[in-house]
Amino acid sequence: MRRDQLEEVIRAAARVVELDDLVVIGSQAILAALPVGRAVPDEAIRSVEADIAVDAITARVDSLDASALADRIDGAIGQLSHFHRTRAYYAQGVEVETAVLVDGWRDRLVPIVADDGDRRAVGWCLEAHDLWISKAAAGREKDGEFCAALVAHGIVDLDEGRRRAATLPEPHRSRVEGAVARSVRFTG
Repeated sequence: MRRDQLEEVIRAAARVVELDDLVVIGSQAILAALPVGRAVPDEAIRSVEADIAVDAITARVDSLDASALADRIDGAIGQLSHFHRTRAYYAQGVEVETAVLVDGWRDRLVPIVADDGDRRAVGWCLEAHDLWISKAAAGREKDGEFCAALVAHGIVDLDEGRRRAATLPEPHRSRVEGAVARSVRFTG
């Protein structure tokens, strides 16, 4: 997914849920962490879905409403929707709790302002290290490739990742340490 495509997904999701601020917690959040024009590793942007959440805390809604809004995003612009069929990319409505997030993540969110003159919305994206930790803690093969690519391209500093991950409970902390070891081997 390209940045302009992510911006379109953010605007569309904002229309669907009638909110201007959303959280991007999946791999496509990396598009906000890098300066516009900087090359993004293919492994980091090959996904055609953007994980979009309504943060119950910042949106001032209860968690049941946030879950219902995630379902609304899925139904309107999710996989196999008209949006997906006509664009070949889509949003997956998720809840913030879907991701493993480290302390202070909200303070480090990076905005992508999606403004087409008709609709302005902000996708608050996980900062690169917080995203890396979240993906590493998930422990899936595709997430391992993503994590290794961010390290190999100098986007994530492993020492910073370790420092932040130290607050995670098990088994998440062990998965992150495993991702650190794999990334070192991959880049070494």
